[in-house]
Amino acid sequence: MSVIKTDALKKTYMLGKVPVPALRGVDIDVVKGEFVALMGPSGAGKSTLLNMVGMLDSPTSGDIFIDGTNVSTLSENMRVDFRLEKIGFIFQFFNLFMELTALENVILPMMLLGKDMNECRRQGRELLHLVGLDERENHLPSELSGGEQQRVTIARSLVNNPSFLLADEPTANLDTENASQIVTLFRRLNAELGITIFMVTHEEELGQKADRIIRLRDGVVV
Repeated sequence: MSVIKTDALKKTYMLGKVPVPALRGVDIDVVKGEFVALMGPSGAGKSTLLNMVGMLDSPTSGDIFIDGTNVSTLSENMRVDFRLEKIGFIFQFFNLFMELTALENVILPMMLLGKDMNECRRQGRELLHLVGLDERENHLPSELSGGEQQRVTIARSLVNNPSFLLADEPTANLDTENASQIVTLFRRLNAELGITIFMVTHEEELGQKADRIIRLRDGVVV
């Protein structure tokens, strides 16, 4: 079953009056349980495609299907709800709230959906255990290393049991050792829990750890 599917996806930005094509008709298909790396040089369209799949931006033309739903046709409010329930986001900048503890950062998406606080805390602790941060739940982000902060982000991305994880250069702000550990964690989550992962990376060594690599160049799949 396709978790992510795009059909003739195009995105053109306007630079003044000059059209600048970022995606030129992209067709991809990521099936349930796959770990896919999206790679390509700067300016290839990787971030644009990621923003389209994550419903953070809208295509100029073409369709995007998430779990069989054509999200291109959803209203903005429906897109927000769909995004919160279906997609786990992991960015290169950890996007943690500095005044919240690790546990509070993890359970924030559940709280936004109005779930019971006791259940939020129980599930949050389970996820921190999953990423190896049992003893860090009451620490603020400023008290955590970069690798630990990214693990908190990964735990948070899993809290609503999303259809897939969308990871945008998740190791860009980490040293080599921590970067390798994060991708190894992705590999374990994918293998043990069957979590679908769609990861953008410019690191060939990290991309090779995925099941499959999709390569973009000049806005097309090559």
